[in-house]
Amino acid sequence: MENKKLVGVDLGGTSIKFAIMTIDGEIQQRWSEETNILDEGSHIIPDIIDSINHHLKLYAMTTDQFAGIGMGSPGSVDRVNGTVIGAYNLNWKNLVYPKREIEKATGIPFFIDNDANVAALGERWKGAGDNQDDVAFITLGTGIGGGIIANGSLLHGVSGSAGEVGHITVDPKGYLCTCGKRGCLETIASATGIVRVARDMAEEYAGDSELKRHLDDGDEISAKIVFDYAKTNDTLALLVVDRITYFLGLALANIGNTLNPSYIVIGGGVSAAGDFLLTRVQKYFAEFTFPNVRDNTKLRLATLGNVAGVVGAASLVLENTKD
Repeated sequence: MENKKLVGVDLGGTSIKFAIMTIDGEIQQRWSEETNILDEGSHIIPDIIDSINHHLKLYAMTTDQFAGIGMGSPGSVDRVNGTVIGAYNLNWKNLVYPKREIEKATGIPFFIDNDANVAALGERWKGAGDNQDDVAFITLGTGIGGGIIANGSLLHGVSGSAGEVGHITVDPKGYLCTCGKRGCLETIASATGIVRVARDMAEEYAGDSELKRHLDDGDEISAKIVFDYAKTNDTLALLVVDRITYFLGLALANIGNTLNPSYIVIGGGVSAAGDFLLTRVQKYFAEFTFPNVRDNTKLRLATLGNVAGVVGAASLVLENTKD
């Protein structure tokens, strides 16, 4: 096992990222392919197989040099059977069989998990989690996902829904979520949620604000634009950011009070707001946590960026063979 290599695959709706890594987590080769979602996503698994086999040949490597392939995927993942269903951004509406097909075509053991869980493993292993045994991860993107590592192991729950932090209820009378209930964190603090909050608050705001003028002119906005205006002390933008970070701080405090991890790591596109976001979330996190958690669970920004997925995917091999 010591001299074996790992393959990490980060499967997304736009691109598929690949990496060949050492057992110690050093990336030796990295590449990507465009995700072809045509024909109900039927090209995706063959493309992954072709890409891996092509690159092994390119680097003059043989299958017996590898301990395994790990992959993070959107959708509902059955880790035991290695299947995925309901990954709509991949056009996978019906059951697909990545494990069966990739193992057969490559001859290398294959392991799969949800993409947010995989990113959590990556940040825990080689990122902001400092390889601690207890780390929670939240990714703020178009939606909100997450992953929880407790006592050194990734939590899945009885039906695979552990770590779905985007559906923590923070405002019971709030926005209707795609999951069917109201007030989920995702409806407020995701990239799309932030835009919705900004639009609604702008309708009620009567003061001077460049963000309000931007919205009143009918221009498109994004979470980044909201934070950029806030950084210029735009009054409305600051109110929007305060509302978002209040609910985010509340949700993270609930995670902290329940799990008391060493770190809660914040990633995803919204986290690009950096310390401007982190310090405001930290204020509310401190308000809603009790002293032992407040003093010992720390909030951190993710550090791996685009490689979190492939690093975490590769670590799935280690997670599944460590016993």
